[in-house]
Amino acid sequence: MENPTQFVQWLRSVAPYIHAFRGKTFVVAFPGELVTAGALPVLAQDLSLLHALGIKVVIVHGSRPQVEEQLTLRNVEARFHNGLRITDTAALECAKEAAGELRLDIEAAFSQGLPNTPMAHAAIRIISGNFVTARPLGVIDGADLQLTGVVRKIDYETIHPILNAGGLVLLSPLGFSPTGEAFNLTMEDVAVSAAIALRAEKLIFISETPLMKDAGDAEIRELSSHQAQAVLDSGCLPADSAFYLQHSIKACNAGVPRAHVVPFATDGSALLELFTHDGVGTMISYENLESLREATIDDVGGILKLIEPLEADGTLVKRGRELIEREIHYFSVIEHDGVIFGCAALYPFPAERMAEMACLTVNPEVQAQGDGERILKHMESRARAAGLTKLFVLTTRTSHWFLRRGFVHATVDNLPKDRQHMYNWQRKSLVLIKNL
Repeated sequence: MENPTQFVQWLRSVAPYIHAFRGKTFVVAFPGELVTAGALPVLAQDLSLLHALGIKVVIVHGSRPQVEEQLTLRNVEARFHNGLRITDTAALECAKEAAGELRLDIEAAFSQGLPNTPMAHAAIRIISGNFVTARPLGVIDGADLQLTGVVRKIDYETIHPILNAGGLVLLSPLGFSPTGEAFNLTMEDVAVSAAIALRAEKLIFISETPLMKDAGDAEIRELSSHQAQAVLDSGCLPADSAFYLQHSIKACNAGVPRAHVVPFATDGSALLELFTHDGVGTMISYENLESLREATIDDVGGILKLIEPLEADGTLVKRGRELIEREIHYFSVIEHDGVIFGCAALYPFPAERMAEMACLTVNPEVQAQGDGERILKHMESRARAAGLTKLFVLTTRTSHWFLRRGFVHATVDNLPKDRQHMYNWQRKSLVLIKNL
């Protein structure tokens, strides 16, 4: 090993992710194009590593190119309506053939175990079955989609014990009705339904599409579900990327905390997305922007009412109405039904690429519900969006709360020069800094 110190530092840096993900359920979906591209063996190695780290993995595969291949071999014409395949009896047989072939390929990939390879000693067991109940999609805009269906139910009561026993679950884009019929489904629909039913921590699409870009050709790295909907409505995305984003939004709005769309063209993209800070794909998360947002001048009264008790007991530095009115653009607030019950301010120091977070406050009546954490993450996102790399706070009473969230002790000398001059030596606030 050329640089053991660097390796140790890297391994320590991923430890927090390992601790956070252990015992959580990830639904990982990939299209048939990934198999065609020859990337299945490497993905199997990466997912086996996730399994070894204590993550419960559910795999959903697509089969579009494989179905097309079967249709061509049988001289059956492929028919579509609004991007959805019209599945007649012949097309369904092709879908079954493709799903069976892919299932065997996937099981073979996870059976690797040669010495001196990432799969050595893995002993992965994949379980598949009739876990997906489906119904016909029916007639849409006058077009009968025949045996094309949608998910009605995921048998989570059977899947959970398999995951708890250390198995991986494999779901194909096929579902079955109580009457014994089979239906052709989209991989995206199965993946979203599984993530929702299993209360997965993450839904990860390993996609054939490149990293998403907005109308200004800027890379899209992180979006709330509301922001993602705005991007989708703008029409700037190619059809395939839009389809992934649409299903990611659906998952997040139904309770899945995070959805990721990660291009498989990057080697190890799943690991890079999960275990590095910036990742290599697009992450969508649920955040109710109507309740967590940047403040406006109309919020001054609510902010004052919230912080005045803390100013009175010395927890916060006193701020008058005029000062808050002048600095309102630095503030963000959480509101519910028009009532402000949380706030914080972000003061940037661009020269040092740092920002101070101040006045972090949550109404005592709703504390311990995670709103302080939500505000912190929101302010971190604001700082990153402004190109800042460090966030610092000055506190006299809540240092442990910040230390548990990644801040470390620092000194006044570590502050930006302008902020050093304004430091109040009478309060003797602790300086805490976090790398973003």
